Amino acid sequence: MKTQDYINREDQYGAHNYHPLPVVLERGEGVFVWDVEGKRYFDFLSAYSAVNQGHCHPDIIQALTDQSQKLTLTSRAFYAAALGEYEEYITKCFGYDKVLPMNSGAEGDETAIKLCRKWAYEKKEIAENEAKIVVCEGNFHGRTVTIISMSTDPDSYKGFGPYTPGFITIPYNDLDALAKVLQDPTVAGFLVEPIQGEAGVYVPDEGYLKKAYALCKKNNVLFIADEVQTGIARTGKLLACDHEEVRPDILILGKALSGGVYPISAVLADDDIMLCIKPGEHGSTFGGNPVAAKVAIAALEVVRKEKLAENAERLGKLFRDELHKIKSGRIELIRGKGLLNAIIIKPKGNQTAWDVCVAMKENGLIAKPTHEHIIRFAPPLVINEEQIMEATAIIRNTIESL
Repeated sequence: MKTQDYINREDQYGAHNYHPLPVVLERGEGVFVWDVEGKRYFDFLSAYSAVNQGHCHPDIIQALTDQSQKLTLTSRAFYAAALGEYEEYITKCFGYDKVLPMNSGAEGDETAIKLCRKWAYEKKEIAENEAKIVVCEGNFHGRTVTIISMSTDPDSYKGFGPYTPGFITIPYNDLDALAKVLQDPTVAGFLVEPIQGEAGVYVPDEGYLKKAYALCKKNNVLFIADEVQTGIARTGKLLACDHEEVRPDILILGKALSGGVYPISAVLADDDIMLCIKPGEHGSTFGGNPVAAKVAIAALEVVRKEKLAENAERLGKLFRDELHKIKSGRIELIRGKGLLNAIIIKPKGNQTAWDVCVAMKENGLIAKPTHEHIIRFAPPLVINEEQIMEATAIIRNTIESL
């Protein structure tokens, strides 16, 4: 079978809810992936930052295989030897009293929403069914009905109503709007991405997170950080909130929490918040299963041992410096933090960011556009300086040739 044969088979038998770049991947190692015809590519998407530790990291794969030969699933009806070890490890790693384990990033956000609402009724004493959560324009927290109910992207929400109530939307990076809406005593939480990834790596003004956190504290509102994409060393710190020394009341993690080898998410909070949820009120059959527990420990250990946050900080600056050297009127803006970066492409005729990504693919680097005119660049954090320079040369040559 050739590339088009694989594409045709997916098209025939799979739902058409994605529009992939026309490349069929078969193997991955470190920063590279290979297609079914043996061509090698730099992976500059990292499965939307799930593969921060690189493809098939041997330490993580070892943890996966070792545990899967012993015990894979018990459900939470019973205690499992691996779960407590993981819970102790991750809570100490991020500095929280408790963790609630789930599977996907969307489940993590859903869990945080439920936790915030339960806290609102039990601790803030908001009247039942009156609690509101503030969210930002341009947000992306997942694809469930409740989460798309807070989206401002028609592609996400159009045609899927009726929508879940209880959300107030304000502009991102607007402290005045936040201060005004927090005066409402029925507001329980502020759910925010430290950097809006799906919106095109929209980095807020310096000090935004710190001041937003202070406003939440002043008004007895929970600051909820969705670090599913920005967490686990992607932006040059373990968490993007760490850049401003902000400790979220509720922290949501996912994606690279497993190094991309298993669906794992987590919600962390202190006892005053977390213990509002009692047995039977929330859960997941697969959440916190033994394989996930061991994989997550191994994935976080790789980040620590290989100093991936420091690598992302140093090479992210180098990457942006090199992008600024590209001689092309096609680049309107370059932005990012650590190794989460994006370029805004000026349209030319019928040519869009998609066409640029297809051309880069032909030259040995894969990335994906978001919102038609933005290309996000997020390589595995194990990338080295020589590889950054080689990859940047591909990007530069591609854009300049167009």
